[in-house]
Amino acid sequence: MKSWFSAVSSFALGVGTLALVTSMAERPVVGKEPRFVQLRMEDLNEQQRPLAEEIMKISSVGIGGPYNALLRSPQMAERMFRLLDYLRFNTSVPRKLNEFAILIVARQWTSQVEWYAHYPLAIKAGLSEAVAADLKEGRRPAAMQPEEAATYDFLIELSTRHEVSDATFNSLRGFLSEQQIVDLVTVSGTYVTLAMLLSAAEQGVPAGKTPPLATK
Repeated sequence: MKSWFSAVSSFALGVGTLALVTSMAERPVVGKEPRFVQLRMEDLNEQQRPLAEEIMKISSVGIGGPYNALLRSPQMAERMFRLLDYLRFNTSVPRKLNEFAILIVARQWTSQVEWYAHYPLAIKAGLSEAVAADLKEGRRPAAMQPEEAATYDFLIELSTRHEVSDATFNSLRGFLSEQQIVDLVTVSGTYVTLAMLLSAAEQGVPAGKTPPLATK
């Protein structure tokens, strides 16, 4: 079975084929001041508070995770929240594939928060634990269903080669409509943005929780 890195190399050669702790790349030095102090509801201003109250209704990390940084820019945060509402709850992409796409981003970026938040949602949506376990270890999952394999190959090729072959595109098109492909690319790109924000902020999983992903 190919490792994550050998799979990436293969794509690069054109061969084929988501009080805090976080990954090595994100983890702050012990004793270092956090880059963004964790906000509390009582700290929020009149622009931030209404959105924070909405976030608290649906977020497994409260106003931690990416929201701790996003709320520093309330207007942008509100627009991102609306986009995430579509991409998570109203997207045309089947829920299982949507959550799978988020986990693929989480593994590529070693984004502990994304994996922590979305692993249980992916399993609940029907992704098998075996597929998730292989992905977690950086391997191309061995037991994927055909639509999962098409999704995985498409997103890995797009993110590593920055282009998609006709064969890979047409394989995915056998399972998803044009709207669904557009929504799939958008959810992947949006969660890359969140992973970047989490990494830049050195933000991780809630205190007392173990980061789920091994560092690369």
